[in-house]
Amino acid sequence: MTPARQSVRAEIIPHIDDIGVTLGSVKAMDELAGAGFVTSGSVMAPCPWFPDVAELAARRPELDLGLHLTLTSESARMRWRPMSTASRTSGLIDGDGYMWSQVPGLRANAQPAAIEDELETQIAAAIEAGIRITHLDHHMGGAFAPEFAEITMRVARRHHLPVLVPGDPAAYAGVLNWGPADMALLAGLRDDVVAGGGVPIDHFLMGLTFQNEDPPTVYRRFMTEASGLSFLSMHCNVPGEVWAVHPRDAAWRIAEYEWLRGGPPEIPDDLVLTDFREVGARWNWN
Repeated sequence: MTPARQSVRAEIIPHIDDIGVTLGSVKAMDELAGAGFVTSGSVMAPCPWFPDVAELAARRPELDLGLHLTLTSESARMRWRPMSTASRTSGLIDGDGYMWSQVPGLRANAQPAAIEDELETQIAAAIEAGIRITHLDHHMGGAFAPEFAEITMRVARRHHLPVLVPGDPAAYAGVLNWGPADMALLAGLRDDVVAGGGVPIDHFLMGLTFQNEDPPTVYRRFMTEASGLSFLSMHCNVPGEVWAVHPRDAAWRIAEYEWLRGGPPEIPDDLVLTDFREVGARWNWN
């Protein structure tokens, strides 16, 4: 990856989340991955355009694709349901019959066994679709909320998959809508991961947090400030149905795509790009 790792200030994983929630997200991944900046992405198995992701994965097996573990359905205009159950006793389903729109509702209602069944079902669906999963991460942070993080790690261990584990749980939770959360529990889990040979993410940035700025400003600042292993959460989307699905942040998702469509940004000399295949090679399940 780099001739002298000790001279590297930061390794960055430029990562497109939410692939499959819109057709435009699949098109953006297809266009941007391998074009000089985006190295990785993750897919949402319960979402409508998941079959298109499977087609993309079959056509481009070199892509680094993880599973964006999905336990919430935040769009008011397009909803999705659990893949493992239709039972309300699972706690995975809101009063309208869909996944909870926000993580606090999920945390207050979901049964742990139902969470584990749903995560396993989504992994099985991705594998059956032919996607070579390189890692697991968490839509809206739901699968890594304190009540469910140990379940997620147990599932990951079962499949020998690296996971997005935040090195600074408070900073990670700070960009999400979790409600009150036990950071000490997550810090202890992070320490267990490190002790067991896992690789946490030192620095996490989600571009959607900075919608009052433009993507070049946000990401160039991030690349200047990044240290250690850094995860750049992007939501690139080709213009189209994203306006209906995510009206509040569609402009940002499109702006990310259009910025990168113009060519990769300049990378500082002491920063290198990486992906979850490389991270996975360092991850040991002891």
